[in-house]
Formats: sequence, structure tokens, C-alpha cells
Amino acid sequence: MWSQTLLGACLLLAAPSVAADTCQAPINHPGEPFSNVQALNTTILSTYGHSPAVLPSPNMTGNGGWETAMKKAKRFVNKLTLEEKSWMATGQPGPCVGNVLPIPRLNFTGLCLQNGPQCVQQGDYSSVFVSSVSAAASWDRQLLYDRARGLAEEHKAKGSHVILGPIGGPLGRSPYDGRTWEGFAADPYLTGVCMEETINGMQDAGVQANAKHFIANEQETQRNPTYAPDANETTYIQDSVSANINDRTLHEIYMWPFANAVRAKVASAMCSYNRVNGSHSCQNSYLLNHLLKGELGFQGYVMSDWGATHSGVASVESGMDMTMPGGFTLYGELWTEGSYLGKNLTQAVQNGTVEMSRLDDMVVRIMTPYFLLGQDKNYPSVDASVGPLNVDSPPDTWLYDWKFTGESNRDVRANHSAMIRQHGAASTVLLKNERNALPLRKPRNIIIAGNDAGPLTQGPDLQGDFEYGVLAGSASSGSCRFSYLSTPLDAINSRARKDGSLVQSFLNNTLLTTADLTSPLWIPQQPDVCLVFLKSYSAEGEDRTSLELDWNGNAVVEAVANNCNNTVVITNSGGVNVMPFADHPNVTAILAQHYAGEETGNAIADVLYGDANPSAKLPYVIAYNESDYNAPVTTAVRTNGTYDWQSWFDEELEVGYRYFDAQNISVRYEFGFGLSYTTFGLKDLKAKSSALSNLTALPAKRPTQPGGNPALWEAVHTLEAEVSNTGDVSGFAVPQLYVEFPDSTPAGTPPSQLRGFDKVWLKAGQKKTISFDLMRRDVSYWDVVAQDWRIPAGSFTFKAGFSSRDFHATKDATLIKA
Repeated sequence: MWSQTLLGACLLLAAPSVAADTCQAPINHPGEPFSNVQALNTTILSTYGHSPAVLPSPNMTGNGGWETAMKKAKRFVNKLTLEEKSWMATGQPGPCVGNVLPIPRLNFTGLCLQNGPQCVQQGDYSSVFVSSVSAAASWDRQLLYDRARGLAEEHKAKGSHVILGPIGGPLGRSPYDGRTWEGFAADPYLTGVCMEETINGMQDAGVQANAKHFIANEQETQRNPTYAPDANETTYIQDSVSANINDRTLHEIYMWPFANAVRAKVASAMCSYNRVNGSHSCQNSYLLNHLLKGELGFQGYVMSDWGATHSGVASVESGMDMTMPGGFTLYGELWTEGSYLGKNLTQAVQNGTVEMSRLDDMVVRIMTPYFLLGQDKNYPSVDASVGPLNVDSPPDTWLYDWKFTGESNRDVRANHSAMIRQHGAASTVLLKNERNALPLRKPRNIIIAGNDAGPLTQGPDLQGDFEYGVLAGSASSGSCRFSYLSTPLDAINSRARKDGSLVQSFLNNTLLTTADLTSPLWIPQQPDVCLVFLKSYSAEGEDRTSLELDWNGNAVVEAVANNCNNTVVITNSGGVNVMPFADHPNVTAILAQHYAGEETGNAIADVLYGDANPSAKLPYVIAYNESDYNAPVTTAVRTNGTYDWQSWFDEELEVGYRYFDAQNISVRYEFGFGLSYTTFGLKDLKAKSSALSNLTALPAKRPTQPGGNPALWEAVHTLEAEVSNTGDVSGFAVPQLYVEFPDSTPAGTPPSQLRGFDKVWLKAGQKKTISFDLMRRDVSYWDVVAQDWRIPAGSFTFKAGFSSRDFHATKDATLIKA
């Protein structure tokens, strides 16, 4: 029997990267009494940095609507040999970015896992949708669902069984993270809604969603270990960065959107590259066994990120069900043959190191979503054209003789371009609009400036920090191959021809910042409007070093605005940019379009000319200065110890706008902010219904369902308010509800937290009553001693308005008695 003292000592003395390998103790997991886990959290997690071990890995229960599919999966698994089971848990090189081998004798054609938070990455004749951060900026549940469904329809038609997305981590702890554009918002509530709607859309189309990256994957720098030259994969120079997070922060910030994902019955989850509290995420039994499969009741399978598996038995026992890419492991630029699983997993079962029941559960978890979504019935075959586009495992690395049937080079785009255009407009945030600069009213003389306005010059899929071309997507695993691309230059020229306008374009940023723009060669007469298109690149594998716009963007604005009294700035960016030019008197309007996909140009023209009334809101904070942000990424360590890369999340709950509010820091544009071509009002916030008469501080204990205790998802308080369009243009209002917790809540609770929003179409002068349903989780904090969600005693203040700092009505309420 392991004592708490012995386990604690083991955790402290063992090398952090292998804590879960060597310090596994048989501790109860959720679904059993909390006694041991509660004691461990009290004694260890209060001083975070070490992750306790929780064994065994919980078996799938089938709860929450998975029962019938699970029975089919078990019948399938019973027909497999030991070797077949092992290889089902082990990816292989093949036509898709991830591949599970076919088993022809059982008419199983394998599984095709493909990148694509924005597109079918390895797909010709496919669409490029708006990016995830763009979708989040829409604050539109229907848009999120429709985008995901359209994306999944294209994946399915190309033969993808699994989309590697959506992304709940990175959440956006730091604006310098290079991958936040693949995720949604620097807020757990908004990201949770985005995850749930996206998963529903994908899986309603019959394609498995993959929630990633679990968890605290908040920087790209040192996400993987640094290896000794010419050494095998077990020799680290320095290990991957460890995200060190306390228990409350983990639950209230980083786990929150994954709870939504599990509630939506997500098929799979991807464990991340980084370590968490000293242990690699894919062999961290506390994360995978206790939190994900236990507390959240996750019924699907856990797959590794590509090359994130650093052990065999330890990873399997800690809850990882599938290793990717499996038969080959990617380190840097080199592919080295071998796998921790595969034949090694077979041998581990044969010698009794791994129980057959654990392997069976792994494969049952893998196959249950396959049956749940009907992928065993008339599912499209993999399009042969995706193989040559695969840069992760090109055809000369394939070990299996893959057979292709069906049409090649399938055109899967349908009519999605029209939807993508609408989404591009609906996700464009209007940040400034003075002197009625927008919408444009048939301007006679237009200047288009900036290197982000024109066509790509580096090829259809080489999105990156290239000098010329509109940035409509980004690079690495989230990159897209454009079948066509609408540019701002083309779209505005098309409108100008109809209006009889004169258009002059100056797309060279270097010349714009060095030339004498007062010369008649540049601006022969004062233009009616100057449209400046700028960009900011961010991508997987590298963190941003600056929050300024690329290619000297700030200087470009300055040069143009000094010579044009009606300068409109449009940015295509993966996230936060500081905007000192916002104070320039000649900068009359600013629009943040993010990465808007193949219809970027037409979408921005629709907004500029008023065909679409902007309604998007910021999913993050734009500060005055880069130095105003907290929680920078860890970019270096001063020592060279193997485990010296440590990132301490000591800002705790003060992530994004929570930090600026808690520290009372002025911002340029707050979270949730965005203008419209009309104006809106909100009043009369009041309680509509409440469960006050029988509400308890802690939820009733109920059998765990996907998403956790179902009591957490029950509505306990409903508020309503009147929203009105006070202007003369029809448009969408986005009322938002924030909660200020009672004083009895533990220290460190942010002053305001988003807990509801809606998107409401209102004609000019129209009024509507809207409701905010608050679930138990929304009004609870994570009690680290009780290991449960607790509603605090005292008075809540509910604040409704149109951003995190624009409140039009408040309402106090006490939900439980002291």
C-alpha cells in the first residue's frame, strides 16, 4: 500500500518528465469515493508543480448515449487478434496525416485523420473557411455550427473520419502564443460555447471531432524536448516546457471549454506536447484518468499529438489510447522508425505488464465513435489525391500498401463559398468609425494601400509571413490550399467599376514608408478614402515576438494618414495587435478581419460598402501597449538542467480581460467590444426564474455523464432584459452577461466573468426581450478542498451590456443562504 507520504516523496524526487512513469500509485478515480484523491489535492496540489498519479485508467461506460455504439465496438474488438488490437492503437504512415490500418477480413477500411481547423489541409478542390478566431469573433452560435458542419461535409467527402479540431487550448493566456488563431477566445466561457457548437456541427455531419490540445498548451516555444544530436529519443538535452497550474485555475480556466467538448460527446481528445505540473501530458494520469475520463466522464479515446508520446506502458496506463503518428515519430525534421506502442504494446500484454482489459478498452474507445456516427455504413473512401499532398508522411514512407477506390481529385466545395463570404463579414470587428467614414457611399477617388491587399505571390498553400498577398489563413498543420482566393484589391476594384470610381493601389510597404507621398506621382489629388490593408502572421511551432503589425505596418498607416484625411485601416491577423495609429486624427475607421478564408476580399467589401452591417466583437483585449499584457510566454531559461523549462501560471484566474479588470488597467478596446452601423440599448435586467427555494451550495451527487456531474449543467437562475435598436439601420445586437461573485468567494476571483451572450437581429427601432440561462457551473467556483463546484453565499451582481466594460443594467441576487 502506497502512503501519501511515500507518494509525495516520489513525486518530489523523481525526474518531472517521468513522474507518471515511476510514481504510479493505485488511487481511486472519480466514480469511486473521493477520499484518497481529496487528500492528495489538499496536500500536494495546494503547492502546484507536481502531478499526482491516479490509476487505473477508467473503462468506458457508454453513459450519455454511447451504449449501443459501445456494444457494437465490443463485438468488433472480440473478433480482433492481439496484434490487430495493438496496431489499432498505433498510427501508421499513409495518405492522411494520421492513419489507422484497415482490417480487410472484418471489412474495416481503417481511419483517416486529417488536419483542418479551417479546411481540408490535404485537399484540392476544397474550401477555406473562416478561421476559428474569426468564428469566435462572430459571437454567433449558428455561424459556429454552420461553419463546422460545412467543413465536416467536405472532410467526409474526401474520406476523412476524424478532423483534428476544434482547439480549446491554447486558450489565449498570452497574446504572443503563435497558435491562438486556431483556437477561439481568451475566455473559457466563450471558447466553451465555440467548442460545443463546432463539435455538434462536425459530428452531425458524421465526422469525428477531436478536442485539442489537452491541456494548458499555451506556448509553442520548447513545446517538445530538445534532444542530444544523433541520440535516440530518450536522451533529452532539455525537456519540454512544464505548465505549472494550481487546481482551481486548471478547473475554472483551462478545463472549462473541454467540459463543454465532452458534454457535446466529442469523439476524441488530443493530449498536448507540453508537460503539466512536471509530467508529460500524454502520460499524466491525473489529467487523463482523473480529470478527463473520470471527472468529466469522457467516453471517447485519447490520442497523442504528433510525437508527443514519450513512453509506452506509462502512457497506456495513464490513459492514452492511441499514439500518433505511430509507426514513425517526428522529431525536428527527422523521421525515425519505431514506436512506443505497436509490437511493444503486444509484448507488454503478452508478458503481463499491460492487462488485456486495458488494451480492449483502448480499442473499444477508438471504435465506439466510429459506430456512433455511422462510419461503418457507406462511408466515402479516402480520396487518392490527398496522399501526394501529405507532407507529414509522404508516399515514400508508407509501409502498408494502401488501396484507393472511388473518384480522385473530388470537388467537395458545394456552395460553401456563399456561406464563407457571409461568415467573413459577420466575423469582422469594427473597432473605430468616426465622421461617418463607413459605410462607403460611392467614393469617387479611392486609394488602396498596403501589402495585404493583393494576390498571393508564393503559391496557393504557402500562407506565411510573405511580403505580398492577403493573409487569409496561416501556416503549419492549420494551413490551407486555396482553390481560389478573393482579394480585397479585386473585390474593391469590382465595386469601383460599378460606381465609376477611380482606384489607385500602392502595395509596397517599403515604398510607402520611404517615398514622398505628397508628390503628385503618389497622390495626385486628395482621395475620398484611403483603405490600408495590413497583416500579422502567427503560426504553429513559433511564438510571436511582437504584437505590432508586420512589414512595418504602423509606419505605413502613419505615412498614408499624414497625407489622407480619411484613412480606413483593415487588419488580417491571428489575434492581438497594438494599434498606436488609432489615435491619429486622420484614421477614421479600423476593422479587424482576422483570417477570413477564401472570400476575404468580397467579405470585407461587403462590410466597407454597407451590404453587411458589422456585428462582430473582440474575443480578446487590445491594450494600449505590449507591456500592459501579463503572462508572457516562457522563451528562455538561464540554466541548462534537463527539466529547467518551467512556466508558472501564477497569474492564476487573471487571464485576458480578467487581468485588466482586476488590476484596473485602461485598454484601447476591451473584450466583447465591437461597433455597428447602428446603435443599441439594453435595460430592465431582472430575474425571470430561479431555483432559490431548494438550491444547495454543492451539487447533488449524480452518476457522471459526458461533461461531468449533470447537476452542473442545470439552469439555476434565469435573467431577462430588453434590447433595442436605437439607430436607423437594421443589425445584430450582441448583449452580454457578466457575473461578479460574492465577497465570500476565495481571493483571486476576477471582478467580472462572462456567463452569457446572445446575438439578436433587430430592425431599426425594434425591441426584443432576451434571456440568459445560468447553469450551476456558471455561478460556482472550484472548491479545492471539497473537490467540487460550490455556489458561494452572499450577493451576486449580474451585469448586462455590450462588452466587458460597457454595462447598461445590473441586478443583484443571493442564490443560497449563508
